[in-house]
Amino acid sequence: MTPFERLHPAVQYQVVNDFGWSGLRGLQEAAIEPVLDGADALLLAATAGGKTEAAVLPLLSRMEAQRWRGLSVLYVCPLKALLNNLEPRLSRMAGWLGRRAAVWHGDVSQSQKRWIAAEPPDLLLTTPESLEGMLISARIEHAWLFADLQTVVVDEVHAFATGDRGWHLLGVLTRLTRLAARPVQRLGLSATVGNPAALLDWLADGSDRPHVVVTAPSSADRRAVDVGIDFVGSLSNAAHVIASLHQGEKRLVFCDSRARVEEIAVGLRERAVHTFVSHSSVSADERRQAERAFAGESNCVIVATSTLELGIDIGDLDRVIQVGAPTTVSSYLQRLGRTGRRPGTTRNLLFLSTDLAELWLASALTLLWSRGYVEDVVPPVLPRHIVAQQILGLVLQERRLVTHELAGWLGGLAAVDGASQVLDHLVRTEFVVDEGGLISIGPRAEQEWGRRYFADLTSAFTSEPMLEVVLGRRVLGYLPPLSLAARPGPGGLVVLLAGRAWDVLDIDWRRKRVLVAASEMKGRSRWNSGGRTMSFPLARAHHDVVAGEDPPTVALSQRATGKLAELRAAHAFAAPGSADRTYLVPDSSGRPVWWTFAGFRANSALLDGLPELAGDDSTAGELRVRWRKGVGLVELREALSRRRDELPTTRPDVDDRALESLKFSAAVPEQLARETVAERMADPPAVGRVVAAPVRAVNAL
Repeated sequence: MTPFERLHPAVQYQVVNDFGWSGLRGLQEAAIEPVLDGADALLLAATAGGKTEAAVLPLLSRMEAQRWRGLSVLYVCPLKALLNNLEPRLSRMAGWLGRRAAVWHGDVSQSQKRWIAAEPPDLLLTTPESLEGMLISARIEHAWLFADLQTVVVDEVHAFATGDRGWHLLGVLTRLTRLAARPVQRLGLSATVGNPAALLDWLADGSDRPHVVVTAPSSADRRAVDVGIDFVGSLSNAAHVIASLHQGEKRLVFCDSRARVEEIAVGLRERAVHTFVSHSSVSADERRQAERAFAGESNCVIVATSTLELGIDIGDLDRVIQVGAPTTVSSYLQRLGRTGRRPGTTRNLLFLSTDLAELWLASALTLLWSRGYVEDVVPPVLPRHIVAQQILGLVLQERRLVTHELAGWLGGLAAVDGASQVLDHLVRTEFVVDEGGLISIGPRAEQEWGRRYFADLTSAFTSEPMLEVVLGRRVLGYLPPLSLAARPGPGGLVVLLAGRAWDVLDIDWRRKRVLVAASEMKGRSRWNSGGRTMSFPLARAHHDVVAGEDPPTVALSQRATGKLAELRAAHAFAAPGSADRTYLVPDSSGRPVWWTFAGFRANSALLDGLPELAGDDSTAGELRVRWRKGVGLVELREALSRRRDELPTTRPDVDDRALESLKFSAAVPEQLARETVAERMADPPAVGRVVAAPVRAVNAL
């Protein structure tokens, strides 16, 4: 029996007659057996590789053959936009068998949610935050709603696992499994990652079911790839190049900040390019309209942040253009994979660098890619604050919780180092009240997070406060106070949003609402953006670029080649083939700069761990450490020799502001919170490699 023949006959019929497929893709064939057999599985394929159908077709077959009833499948995504995009496809497939799919997230109306809670669909698309909200809501009978759960599908699982949302997701899934009172199969969908087996083990969270990593039988992607790097020098020039190139084609432009998206979009519209905008601060309605219009157009540009990196269907693309560069090969592959979907087309991506640092990053990133490197997915260590969040969520869910049952509800999170201390702290500080082994919510939790029935407890990340931007009755999107507190210019305060400039007519700070009108003036908006740091391999690839290595199969423009030559002349000390060698080089003022090419986390540890070499104005960057004046090669080597064993264990001092990166740090003992932040800022393997590497002095230092 072929894998396809193992599918339920009704599913086989619809695949042929509704989809019109003559057969399944390799990944879809390979996934049938493990999914039907109930294994925990990780399904790996590039963007548009058919992962959704690979999971859902055999699940529908099980649903029908085993007569599942009630809410039996959860489909979890990191973005509401992705859920909205997937819902029509999943509803169509569920409808083959007379089944229903529905979506539940923050933009879904309360009336729709009440209907779902009363008449559960067979398949529910949602987010971890919405699941948490359902579990702690007094209006939802969660024990009844999730009693029939059989399988959870986690789409873009790598996007969850790299942050605290992943730990939150695991905590919620453990609670759902306990409510269902049966083993719940876990399926992860992901693009290529460096450590698939470890990622699956993390998702399975100690289950005793078989673990199967599924890839297409021929996993090597041999499609033609066209990648180029150009140097344009400014965002204005980038807009000019985008407007001039590939006219008549559909182009997706990625920028790694919302402010850049807005500036590029305005520049394109000034050049009469039909332009759309997509980022997290554009309203959901505006974003959907843009994505629908873009899908139906043929000569246009959509400018987006990483929101369009994660598989949202915007139709066939001709070109992807990247202004600047992402900091991971994984993200680059996701963006490259948006093109080349039609038969006979080529995957393509053009980097436009606006300065030398971006050119250097694009070159290093593509050099890593050409070597076949993809980052491992590594969850952040010591999620003690998520343990605290889950304990509080559990108490709200159960109203009263028996202390000795807590470990069973927490699952793998119960084994996190310091978990018992977190519970003791919650009791001691009255976040929870322990009455003879029965835990209930305490007055401190009510004070900290009780607003809107503990809505802030449902998410593991901190969002910057936003004000709603309104044109008449139309919500355009959201801006942070940072953009609205700027000093008005001669024409008043003008902001950018959805790729257009707007005059600010009125700001209602109490209601968090901004009234605007279209403006002919130049505008500007600013958002807080999370700092991204380089991995050690990417930092070392920067070394290899200035040492003379070009990324093979990547087309460098004349401008890019000329600017790379300038970079190499400025870093002529970098020796080809020098492995992990580091360099002590004087800057223009004679200050010693230690070029480690190790990444910010490693360099910060080295700066903190060698205080005798540091001055008041010493700094650590991604590629180098700046020492006090007078430090020479002998002094550096002696300091490294003295501290060779202790440097990899050095952790930075953490100030109070850094604790804010842990959303629930108040619910964790302060020392544990500081240790958590310090561990997350460390990179011991990179420090170890730098310490073991030879140091070369340049210009007699």
